[in-house]
Amino acid sequence: MNSTAAEEAGKIKPNMIVILCDDLGYGDLECYGHPHIRTPHLNKLAKEGIRFTNFYSAASVCSPARVGLLTGRSPNRAGVYDFIPGGREIYMRSSEVTVAQLLKKQGYATCMSGKWHCNGKFNSSQQPQPDAAGFDHWFGTQNNASPSHEDPKNFVRNGKAVGELKGFSCQLVVDEALGWLKDQQASNVEQPFFMYVAFHEPHEPIASPKTLVDHYRSLASTENEARYFANVANMDKAVGRLMSALKELKVDSNTLVVFTSDNGPETLKRYRRAKNSYGRATPLRGMKLWTTDAGFRVAGIMRWPEQIKAGQEVDHTVSSLDFLPTFCELAGAKPPTGLELDGVSFLPALENKAPVRTKPLLWVFYNALNERRIAMRDGDWKVLARISIDKATNVTSENEAEVKAAVLSDFQIFKITEDVGEANDLSSSMPAKAGELKQRLLDNYKELLEGSHIWNAK
Repeated sequence: MNSTAAEEAGKIKPNMIVILCDDLGYGDLECYGHPHIRTPHLNKLAKEGIRFTNFYSAASVCSPARVGLLTGRSPNRAGVYDFIPGGREIYMRSSEVTVAQLLKKQGYATCMSGKWHCNGKFNSSQQPQPDAAGFDHWFGTQNNASPSHEDPKNFVRNGKAVGELKGFSCQLVVDEALGWLKDQQASNVEQPFFMYVAFHEPHEPIASPKTLVDHYRSLASTENEARYFANVANMDKAVGRLMSALKELKVDSNTLVVFTSDNGPETLKRYRRAKNSYGRATPLRGMKLWTTDAGFRVAGIMRWPEQIKAGQEVDHTVSSLDFLPTFCELAGAKPPTGLELDGVSFLPALENKAPVRTKPLLWVFYNALNERRIAMRDGDWKVLARISIDKATNVTSENEAEVKAAVLSDFQIFKITEDVGEANDLSSSMPAKAGELKQRLLDNYKELLEGSHIWNAK
C-alpha cells in the first residue's frame, strides 16, 4: 500500500475483522494443502486477497496467543506465559492497552464473539473482562465451549449467562457477531467497526454436524478423524456465512478481514479428551506447545477489496503482534507514548513488501514440550535455544530469581526459508552467522525478560 493509499484508507477508516480459530493446524485448510478437507469459503477468501505462507501467532498455546494478538506485545510482558485454567489468578491486567480500546477512541464500534481465555475468573468482578479490554459488546466463554461445540451451555453475553444454546459453536458465534453488526449498521451506518470473532473450533471437545461427518467418513481413517475433518469444514461454512452477510450489508468492500489461528494443532491423544485431534502442521516440525514452527506458524489470510490486490501469495513474515500497530495506523490512532510494542505495521506486506522490523520475533515459552524452549525468527533465519531451568507455567516472586539467572545454551540455527522443517542445523557449518544470531537472541531475550510481568506468589 503506497502512502497515498494509506492516507486515504486512514480517512475512510476501514472496518476490521479478525477471525481466530483454535488449534487449527498450518496444513488443515484446502488452500494450505490438506488432501481431504474442503474449505471453499476460505479458498475464496484467499483467492480474493492474500494467502500468507509465513504467518505467526504470538504464542504456541491459547491464552498468551490471544493476549499478544490484542496488545501487540509479547504475552510475557503481560505476565501470561501459558494457558490459563479456569479460576486461576492470572489475567490480562487492566493496565494492558488493547487494539479494541485504541480503535474505540477513534470512534469504532467494537464486538467480541467467541472464546476469550484472557483470564481465569471469567465473568467475575475480581478480574477484567472483555468490556474492560475495549469491547462494547461481548459474547463468549472463558475457554472451551462446554460440554462441546454442539448445544453449548457456558456462553455469557455482556455479563449475563445465556444458558443452553442450540446449534454449533462456530455458527452461534457468527450469529451473535452478525446480529450485533446489523444493529450497529442500522443505528449508525457511518460508524466504522472492529469485530473479533474467536471460534472454538477445532479445539477439543469436538462436535460436528452429522451430515458433514457422513460426508468425510469415507475419506478418514477413523470415525474420530471424520469428526475432525467435519469440524474444520463446519468452521469454513461459518466463515462463508459471515462473508455473505458483509456483502448483504454492503460493507465488505472497505472491510479488512484477517483469518488465522491462535496456535498449531493439538497432538492426538496428548490428554484424555484429545481423541479427535487429527490436525496437521505439514510441512512444519512439531505441534501445538512446541517452539518449532508448527507451534506458532499458522494459516494467515487477508481480504480487503479496496486495498488488497486479489490472488496474492505472500512469503514475508507477518505476526498477530502486528495487528495493533497496523490497525492503529489505518484508523489514525496512536499507541501511548512509551508503550513497548513487539509488532510492526504489516501494511507493506499487502503489496508483497517486507514489513520493517526493528526487532526479531521472539517466543519464550517456559513450558514448551520440546527441548529448546526459546525461539526467534529473524528474517530468513530461525533460532532455537535451551534454557537452564525446569519447566514453568508462570513466573512469580517465588521463582523470579531462578528464571532471571537461567542460562541459554545449545543454540541451533536454521535457514527457515529453505528448510521449513527445521531439519538442518547450520550452527557448526556457519559459526559466524550462528554467533551473530546467538547474540541477537540473547540481547532480545534479556530485554523481554526485564520487561516481563512478575506475579506475586500466593
